[in-house]
Amino acid sequence: MTRPPVRTGFAGAAGAVHFSLLGPLTARRGGRELPLGPRKQRLVLATLLARPNTPVPVDVLTDAVWPDDPPRTARKNLQVYISAARALLGPAGDGGADRLVHGCGGYHLRIAEGELDTLRFGSLARAGRAAAGRGDVAGAARLLREALDLWEGPPLHDLRDSAGVAEEADRLEARCLTVYEDWAEAEIELGRAAVAVDGLRDLVERHPLRERLRAAWMNSLHQSGRQAEALAVYDDYRQLMARELGLEPSPAMAALYRSMLGRGREARRPALSRRTPAPVALPAGTGAFTGRREELRDLLDVLGGGEERVVVVSGPGGAGKSALAVRAAHLLADPFPDGRVHVRVRREHGTARSRAEVLAELGRWCGIAEARTEIPTTGAGAEVPATAAGVEVPATAGDLAVLAEAWQEWQARHRALVVLDDVPDEASVRGLLPRSGKCAVLVTARGQLPGLAPVHRIALPAPADGEALELLGKLIGAGRLRTDPAAALRIVRACGGLPLAVEVSGMRLAVLRHLPLAEYADRLDDPSAALDELVAGDVSVRHRIASGWRDLAEPDRWVLGRLAGLADDGCFTLDRATVALGCGERAAIRAVESLIDAGAVTSPAGEVTAHAALYEVPRLLCLFAREQTTAGEPELAATGAQGTAGDRAASGRQGAAGDRTGAPAVALSPG
Repeated sequence: MTRPPVRTGFAGAAGAVHFSLLGPLTARRGGRELPLGPRKQRLVLATLLARPNTPVPVDVLTDAVWPDDPPRTARKNLQVYISAARALLGPAGDGGADRLVHGCGGYHLRIAEGELDTLRFGSLARAGRAAAGRGDVAGAARLLREALDLWEGPPLHDLRDSAGVAEEADRLEARCLTVYEDWAEAEIELGRAAVAVDGLRDLVERHPLRERLRAAWMNSLHQSGRQAEALAVYDDYRQLMARELGLEPSPAMAALYRSMLGRGREARRPALSRRTPAPVALPAGTGAFTGRREELRDLLDVLGGGEERVVVVSGPGGAGKSALAVRAAHLLADPFPDGRVHVRVRREHGTARSRAEVLAELGRWCGIAEARTEIPTTGAGAEVPATAAGVEVPATAGDLAVLAEAWQEWQARHRALVVLDDVPDEASVRGLLPRSGKCAVLVTARGQLPGLAPVHRIALPAPADGEALELLGKLIGAGRLRTDPAAALRIVRACGGLPLAVEVSGMRLAVLRHLPLAEYADRLDDPSAALDELVAGDVSVRHRIASGWRDLAEPDRWVLGRLAGLADDGCFTLDRATVALGCGERAAIRAVESLIDAGAVTSPAGEVTAHAALYEVPRLLCLFAREQTTAGEPELAATGAQGTAGDRAASGRQGAAGDRTGAPAVALSPG
């Protein structure tokens, strides 16, 4: 910030410890700063405070303290630092319960809003945005300024040599920048642009390519009567964009420039209009939503903070991507006052909807699609998918281009959240993503969608046993779960931790009240029967896995079938993959990485060489792939054997980005 912030007091119990991350790591009790111990102890405390009220895995703490080569005594040392943190933190609330507890997900620090400045900052920022959404611009400016006044300098600047802490600090700085933009825009709307001019100038110097800052600086200069300087800001930005990126400023930025040229020295007046109720088109949240606390917190921070416009949540079918996205969308009403919408990019039977169809649905939701022709049929008796029946879509490429541009203009003027669910490939959504403005898009996909950039990525791994057991308990009852916890654990592990499979197991057991958990666990442990057991009414795990299988190119299916047969637990190394595929090391790497991109193979979360990595085919996908390989072995083997390795490698990279069914991914021979 440009002026020294005035630190506001926290509300909290007398004698409580108040922690600060918005500046150097500090702890105060009764106005007196407390000693926090040696550096490694402070790193542990900073990592826990950066993820309040969320389990922090031991590995995350270890990486924060020893990023390169942890000693053999790392866990024992961590326990010493945790013990010291407990003594400093004291008990939680009036009940005297431990504030820092250890569970299956790691160490969980319970801390109230009034005890941690980052929580208070987030609360004030959300309240400010909510006030702006109600039309209370003066209240919004006051609350946002109060949030900014909590800052005492760059967050955690004394501990940034730790990569993990530095990442959290960068995220906090990005949130602060967004709140500053919100505050500056509110002051400009109130006609008080002069208070924001100097701060915006300083921030633009530090973030020269951040367009929203530039626009706010232009508006503040123009409203202050400094039109020539405002126009010069745009000209500098245009030259910088051309020189650094080879791009022009966005249409919204160019429109702002043109409007200033036409307004002379007239200052922007405060807007007096009240917002109409925001349109919301979201599925109902599921009462069985459980776990994913870290991923949900990441989504809320990134989307709520405004630092990212596009977030991709990836994971295999049934991993809970849609449930997580819908849950986040329901919780993000305040940051997106212009509405939230959920759009499926596939039909119920798994085929992809056309971009025109999805765009028409978005256009109707936001009110820009008016006169359109009905979907043409392909002749008498042509099938019109249920989700598309009666949908008006652009009849020509020209109509589609007009609607696409109108959608981009709408996004540039509004702050809305769009959930594009179950995206098959990059081409399906690339033209739908915002080019400028404050709208955000949350994409869910089975594959990684590596062609979309820059985006914030969240990969959904299999949940921990504790989270899977919590989900199962919600469906069958905690009492029944406690009758045989060992069998319950066998059930969730036989499901590979896949939330859909755990949910189906729970629905099935909720109906079959007489069935002992141990007997059902025995059924799931049987590889030949597991997928047959995972059916509850019209919900079938096999059907969901089959849809993902059809997305794979035939050579990828062949590779997956061979890899699935390597081990009972689905784990394999590069050396074993090379032998199983009968190919060279480089071709094996490309084959495995192609399946990682498609979401069919999981890889280590951290950096590791290809030779040291342990890859895994999820258990239920492994069982399905073995079934398919056994049923269609001659066909799959023939597919793998066609052509030379060079021919297949050349042809595999020439297919369209959206065509995952016809192009071999890598050069392989079946061995």
